[in-house]
Amino acid sequence: MEKLILDSAGIKRAATRISYEIIEKNKGLEDICLIGIQRRGVSLAKLIKERIKENEGVDVDFGILDITFYRDDLSVLDEHPILNGTDIPFSIQDKKIILVDDVLYTGRTCRAAIDAVMDLGRPKLIQLAVLIDRGHRELPIHADYVGKNLPTSKKEVVHVKVSEHDGEDVVILEQKK
Repeated sequence: MEKLILDSAGIKRAATRISYEIIEKNKGLEDICLIGIQRRGVSLAKLIKERIKENEGVDVDFGILDITFYRDDLSVLDEHPILNGTDIPFSIQDKKIILVDDVLYTGRTCRAAIDAVMDLGRPKLIQLAVLIDRGHRELPIHADYVGKNLPTSKKEVVHVKVSEHDGEDVVILEQKK
């Protein structure tokens, strides 16, 4: 059984709202850098970047982060993990880093992303933007910017689909099989 949570227009509205909240909370865009967490966090980060450019005329720095080797469950995932690559073509030193991901669940992906960013330098601060916050944290991590809070049970799965990987932009809630 599937339930549509956000359609394409809903995802765009959430990205627009997050972009305005980033500007407000940081009192502008000085030293702001968006870093999307591979894979679907990258698509959301691109959308937020586009919204900032459209609304403020500012082209913020943008990077892509692969956290594969920072995961605490790497040994149980796969003997040969798939690497998607990190591409951060700017210095993060003393910058305001906004990590962007699709779903915040246990907090472990975010913890891995923070470790990966800290290996690249010392930012002024790190904030987290997510499209969906579904609860069930195992670590003391919270999102600074949330597109939609979606209380779930552990028997449910949140699927974020983006056109560049899945051919459509939707968020679906499904019962685990």
